[in-house]
Amino acid sequence: MSDFPTHTIESAPEAATPLLQAAKKAYGFVPNLLAGMAEAPAILEGYMTLSRIFNKADLTDTERQIILMTNNRLNHCVYCMAAHTSISQGAGVPADVIESLRSGTPIADAKLEALRNFAAVINETRGWPTPDDVEEFLAAGYTRQTVLEVILGTGLKVLSNYTNHVAETQVDTAFAVNAWTPEMARA
Repeated sequence: MSDFPTHTIESAPEAATPLLQAAKKAYGFVPNLLAGMAEAPAILEGYMTLSRIFNKADLTDTERQIILMTNNRLNHCVYCMAAHTSISQGAGVPADVIESLRSGTPIADAKLEALRNFAAVINETRGWPTPDDVEEFLAAGYTRQTVLEVILGTGLKVLSNYTNHVAETQVDTAFAVNAWTPEMARA
């Protein structure tokens, strides 16, 4: 078992306290991911800041969740798959898209499937897509800006997925209904 603490607002390092307070105000509770990141206030601030920036990307809620959940699945992040399933449901992402993201199966909408595929390419190649990969993505109706926004979302997931792996973050009660394991993915 990991010896990384899951901080409370009271036990967190002083620099993390206002960040956890802001999270509690925004979500009604302090998600365990953030409580674990509080051990290193810089990663907590970085993650929260990058999350806000990613939400400004020229993408729909569904497109952002496709990027995030594709990375979560490929990185086998049990915590983030449960959390982002809940977030996706709350954001109105279609149920069939959520199921495809959880199982690793194609999305029926061709453009969204191109995004899922490209997010996977960025993850699996560690940022070395082929020129054909990029051209295929652009041909699906996305832009060079979107290429870079996929990288932004991937970077965000490196912060959270890797933290959850190292800290063995427990899924919050609020997300437990959407528990996930890598065995649930067919691809």
